[in-house]
Amino acid sequence: MEDTTTPPSQPELAGEKRKREEGSPDAAVVDAPSVPAASGEDAASGSRHPMWKTSLCSYFRRRGAGAEGCSHGESCRYAHTEEELRPRADGTWDPTSHRAKKLRKVAAEAQEEAEEEVTVDEQSLDKCLVGLPRGWTADRLKAFLQDQGISYATAKKKKGMTVGFVTFESVEQLTHAVQVLKENPSGGKEIKISDANRRSHQKVRAEGPVANGTATENGSSPATPAGETSASEVVASSKKSARDAVTPLALMPYNDQLEHKKHSMAQILKRLTRNARKACPPAIPLPNWIFKSKEIGGLPCKLEGILESPIVDGYRNKCEFSVGYSLEGKKTVGFMLGNFREGVTAVEEPVNCPNVSEISCKYAQMFQDFLQSSSLPLWSRVDNCGFWRQFTVREGRCPAEAVVLQNGESQISEVMLIVQVCSTDVDEALMKEEFDKLSAALIQGATTCSPPLPVTTIVVQDHKGISNAAPADCPLIPLLMPKGNQLEGGAEDKTRIHDHISNLKFSISPTAFFQVNTLAAERLYTLAGDWANLNSDTLLFDVCCGTGTIGLTLAHRVGMVVGIEMNESAVSDAHRNALINDIKNCRFVCGKAEDVIGSLLTEYLGSPQQHIAASQSNSVINDTSKNEDTMNCPENDGENMDSSMEKNDNGENEQPRDRSVDLPTCFGDEDIKGDSVYRVNKEADSNPDEHNEAAGEQNCGEASLINDEPTDATSADSLDHGKTCQDSSSIPNNNVLAASACQFRNVVAIVDPPRVGLHPTVIKALRTHPLIRRLVYISCNPDSLVANAIELCTPTSEKQEKNKGNRGWRSMSAAGLARQRTKSMPNSEPFIPKRAMAVDLFPHTSHCEMVMLFERIGYFSVDTHSVSC
Repeated sequence: MEDTTTPPSQPELAGEKRKREEGSPDAAVVDAPSVPAASGEDAASGSRHPMWKTSLCSYFRRRGAGAEGCSHGESCRYAHTEEELRPRADGTWDPTSHRAKKLRKVAAEAQEEAEEEVTVDEQSLDKCLVGLPRGWTADRLKAFLQDQGISYATAKKKKGMTVGFVTFESVEQLTHAVQVLKENPSGGKEIKISDANRRSHQKVRAEGPVANGTATENGSSPATPAGETSASEVVASSKKSARDAVTPLALMPYNDQLEHKKHSMAQILKRLTRNARKACPPAIPLPNWIFKSKEIGGLPCKLEGILESPIVDGYRNKCEFSVGYSLEGKKTVGFMLGNFREGVTAVEEPVNCPNVSEISCKYAQMFQDFLQSSSLPLWSRVDNCGFWRQFTVREGRCPAEAVVLQNGESQISEVMLIVQVCSTDVDEALMKEEFDKLSAALIQGATTCSPPLPVTTIVVQDHKGISNAAPADCPLIPLLMPKGNQLEGGAEDKTRIHDHISNLKFSISPTAFFQVNTLAAERLYTLAGDWANLNSDTLLFDVCCGTGTIGLTLAHRVGMVVGIEMNESAVSDAHRNALINDIKNCRFVCGKAEDVIGSLLTEYLGSPQQHIAASQSNSVINDTSKNEDTMNCPENDGENMDSSMEKNDNGENEQPRDRSVDLPTCFGDEDIKGDSVYRVNKEADSNPDEHNEAAGEQNCGEASLINDEPTDATSADSLDHGKTCQDSSSIPNNNVLAASACQFRNVVAIVDPPRVGLHPTVIKALRTHPLIRRLVYISCNPDSLVANAIELCTPTSEKQEKNKGNRGWRSMSAAGLARQRTKSMPNSEPFIPKRAMAVDLFPHTSHCEMVMLFERIGYFSVDTHSVSC
């Protein structure tokens, strides 16, 4: 049986309708659409498409009102006015119509009103006040509540935040507070009250102790309705160990960890290529290394692999243990299970953490046992109050010759224990009594272990700030000092331990930075030195030098080392380390790198403007002399000159030099006559005062450790001394550059910044100085390395743009901010990324060190060897 029903007619095109209208005028009358009032008739007759007139015509909205604005005319299936619009089959309206917008607004208001409803019961007395002024403190909030007649149990607020937290004692207080805040707004703005969630450790402690994941009271399990889950079981199900939080890759084989990290580093390096391409000015062609990146998978340079750690388990020589409460409410010394900004404050013991040594775990357990009987409270990250805050174990290892076993336990010979406290509102006598008990407990625990644990010094750090990251000038209270010390000094000088890298002995103070993986750091520094292409003619700038480990391990390969470090105790350690190892060609300056880098570069190398002007004048002189030589000099003179030329590392011709001199020299007016020769004496066999007077006045950059006498001058004194030397010099200004810079033929910078990367001022100083030809960047955070490399490697235009104060900088990534800063970078020769390699200093974690080599060949065509006095 055939189906006799006719399918619904489809809307016709304007051209087809026009043809029908020409042949049959009556048909045009039948097919003409009716007015919107007849929309119900269209649905009933079924002669129209189901979506007829259910959407607004976009062409009509662009061109004008009415059907005249649409090219389809009356045959258009879309509505041309709000009145003509029909609802869709599901009852909704066109999202762009006024009806739909009005309905969404009503729904949003209803949802907002529903969210404002506050839960009022005995179980939710913790509330959050939203809309408070940013300038209010906790005291101001308490005063406001008292003025409004609101009773409460506790009230907290931090300055700069628009929310505060109030805990009420009863439902009556909460109900009264909700009513008062609705009727009496503050400053014309209504303060809203909403529910607040307690943190995990507070919930468990309020509900009672938890044993094996089940809340108990008097040894009995609580009754839980069938089909429901108790709060304690929810906490137990989401519980993770400290091993999962600290070493997320612990269950992965080590070879797989290396491949995983290598792949991650490659993906991060690709961002450098993409961002440098975006940051390059439109009028300047892209650098060649960006074009060549397509051949190596988008990498800026070849990633040469990853260096594995010699020791995989128990490699950390410094472990910072948090002090707090576990999920069960027990006083615990270990690691936090998450970030505090995510509301996690629970601390779990360092059980089965493969990166922590057994010695550190044992000391953490000793301190945890002591806290169980201590009368002073633990530090609360929520209330920012308490006494015991943090426990740190620092370990010193034997020299490399003594390392035989793969396990690092037998290498540990010295241990420093650091206890961080907050002495605010604590009686001094009680505090001293607790310190005596703590010292006795740790010493007794170390001696009773089998075998006995080493303990060299115990130090207390009194920090009264909010964050556990204490500044370097926090007071240190020594509880135990080593009996024997080779160096004389006060109590602070004796609160140290020693470690060894590359057969050098390093003294480490409590707050000084030292790589946590000693043996892997030795491989890292060797790699950096090999890539830097060091020799006796090299001046090495060690930026963010810490205790001087990089500069001192490479000092025997260079002419001189200049280290920069902001931590005063670390600089003191660097001076001490140089003295211990009898290294005399190093100078360490205390100060922020962004504050002293410019002055130090000018002191040793001269200002960039001097070199640019000198290069321009030399180019003119060379052109003139070349023309004269072409006209007047014999042919064999050119051959002699060519034979005296030498090649540098990049294959460029250098100016001729005296081959009888082993080290770099500087020739003055008298030197040209053969009167004297100046050279840098790395071994300090001769007194620098015996040099020529003119060179002695200009050579203000000698090592601070010379002739076996350490110099304790501050960075400001050294810089002022440099300025005095230059001001009092009798050498003409044109010769100042030669006297200070041409001592060294090779200038290299090695930077090892913290996780945030280099300061923009430091990047600008390194980028704009033409004598720095090679830069080795050691990064513990590859993301910051990419951001700094964008500024170092992106070409700049002659006309630099001024920062216009982009308001979106807070939401920008580090790479985005770097691209913005390149617009204001002075015109200078960019670096070129040459090599990259990952170094695994942190096995079982996702972190990895990255070493990257940057070079530049042109650097404004400045030839350091052509500078003469």
